[in-house]
Amino acid sequence: MIFMNIYKFEAMKRIIIVLFIMSVYPVIRSSAQNPNLEKLNNYKIGFFTKKLNLTSEEAEKFWPVYNDYQGQRNQIQLEKLKLNRNFNQNGSSLSDNQLEEMGDKYVDCLVQESNLAVAFHKKLKEVLPPVKVILYYQAENQYKAQLLKELQNVRQQQKARQGRNY
Repeated sequence: MIFMNIYKFEAMKRIIIVLFIMSVYPVIRSSAQNPNLEKLNNYKIGFFTKKLNLTSEEAEKFWPVYNDYQGQRNQIQLEKLKLNRNFNQNGSSLSDNQLEEMGDKYVDCLVQESNLAVAFHKKLKEVLPPVKVILYYQAENQYKAQLLKELQNVRQQQKARQGRNY
């Protein structure tokens, strides 16, 4: 009987955490411009909450730090993407000075990413115990690997469907 009460408590705790996260982060859901992005964000929240076994207090502190980090990181990555696109479209017509400036901007983005990662790590240590900080980094790698695997599966399924149409 005690086991069932503990099980119910743990299940209820996880449900409350997920509901809390969903209610605290309506910005994520409302900013999703397509249903796939919303699904991806929901999947990410569930994935990290489960992998890190976040308590409600930890989740309340973790998600704002994580979302801030991701937002800033995305901005830096967009800047790098713009630089790459500019080079790919105009590289042959740019002067050496323009190319040098573009290279400097790219390296500045890399430095910004590194500085951001250091700042994020410091904040992470303030909101999570050390073991969960390490678990976060493992979960981040697992999450990326899982997404890549799913993307490869989708591509294989699309190729299989195209092959059947001929």
